[in-house]
Amino acid sequence: MEYRRFGNKIVVRIDKGEEICAKLLELAEREDIRLAGVYGLGASNDVTLGVFNPRLKQYKSVRYTTDYEIASLTGNLSRQDGKPYLHLHAVIGNPTEQQEMHDFPTGVTYSGHLNAAVVSATCELVIDVIDGEVGRRFSDETGLNLYEF
Repeated sequence: MEYRRFGNKIVVRIDKGEEICAKLLELAEREDIRLAGVYGLGASNDVTLGVFNPRLKQYKSVRYTTDYEIASLTGNLSRQDGKPYLHLHAVIGNPTEQQEMHDFPTGVTYSGHLNAAVVSATCELVIDVIDGEVGRRFSDETGLNLYEF
C-alpha cells in the first residue's frame, strides 16, 4: 500500500495480494483517522460480501473467488471502543463466458457489506477525512453497530 495525504484527503493505492479492509484499518491507525468517508474501485479475485437480515439480526456472508472488478467501493470509517471501525459496501462484477460473443461487456454483479477483498491487480481509494469523531455502539433493537453521537 502506498498513499499520499493532501490536507483532509488521502489518495491510496492498495497493491496486488493485499487485503483492502486490513490495509484501511492499518492506515486509519497510522494517520489517526477518527472519522472519514471512503470511496474507490479496483479488482479482486477473493471477495467476501455480507448481506444483513434484519429479522434474524445477522449477516450471511458469501465468498467470490474468481476475477472481479470492484465497480464501486463506498462507505465510512469511524471508531468503536477507540479502535478504527469500517463500514464499507461494494459492487463487484465479472464477465460471463458469453462475453466473447458480444462486442460489449456482459456480466453479473453482486453487492453487499464488504467483509474482505484481496487485490488481484490494484485498488484505488480516496479517503475524505472529517474533522471530529463519531463513535459506534451496538443496538439491541437492530443488531448493528450504529453511529453514536
